[in-house]
Amino acid sequence: MTTFSAVLVTLLMQGACRSGEAVPPSPFDGERALAYARTFQEFGPRVPGTEAHRRAADWIASEMRQRADTVIEQVWTHTTKAGKALPMRNILARFRPMADERILYVTHYDSRPAAEKAAREADRALPTPGANDGGSGVGLFLALSDVLKATPPTIGLDLLFVDGEDYGTFGPDEDVLIGSTYFADHLPSSGYQPLFGVVWDMVGEADLRIPQEGHSVNRAPEVVERVWRAAAELGYGNVFVPATTFEITDDHLPLLNKGLRVIDVIDLDYAYHHTPQDTIDKLSARSLKIVGDVAWRLLQR
Repeated sequence: MTTFSAVLVTLLMQGACRSGEAVPPSPFDGERALAYARTFQEFGPRVPGTEAHRRAADWIASEMRQRADTVIEQVWTHTTKAGKALPMRNILARFRPMADERILYVTHYDSRPAAEKAAREADRALPTPGANDGGSGVGLFLALSDVLKATPPTIGLDLLFVDGEDYGTFGPDEDVLIGSTYFADHLPSSGYQPLFGVVWDMVGEADLRIPQEGHSVNRAPEVVERVWRAAAELGYGNVFVPATTFEITDDHLPLLNKGLRVIDVIDLDYAYHHTPQDTIDKLSARSLKIVGDVAWRLLQR
């Protein structure tokens, strides 16, 4: 074979891989992710300061210690604008903790203390179950960790479960994004700079459709392109749609503000958002499989 022919074959092979023709099958199990989310929901609403919140965090930490190489807990007290002291807890599970090149995945695990979007006024004082809004990300991370325990990643990965994302008031933003703000101010090391990061939020509903979030497109477009390209390679372009939606206040913002290249993967068009009906029956193993496949694929590149 001539040198020119060899180069041409190499380029064609690389092109086939980029087009998705050579993408290996994903070992991610959507049914397992849904089962983990269901177990997590059995603790009840994870409102900071409650026993359910403490037990749910204990469970996450215990499960991740069985899978990750290192688990670090950040524990502190957040004082709300009203003067209430809230016990807070971030859980950081690390794979290949000594690797310099790292990826950061983030999800929140708390649930909202008041369901202000409930149809009935009497229900608006109830805490939200947070099956999709919090629980779907936890199920995603545990199922992904099963895959990574069996076949460790070739790159460093940090799975960050943040607390207090949903506690206070959005617009004006008071006592929200508590855990991600704390993490941004207390990074694992002074030079901590992942190659990129993704917040996975509300990713389990049956009718899943994830557009490109506005802040992400404006502030980390190369990460958006990377994620949506991976989804397209897997044949999920009908779920990860290449259309920009409005800017969303979520856990990527404190991290972006610290210079970390982190985007938000979120389906906010969810009828049960911040209502008592955000329950486990709204989640789909198929949707979790799609998102889990993309999360896994990003680690193979």
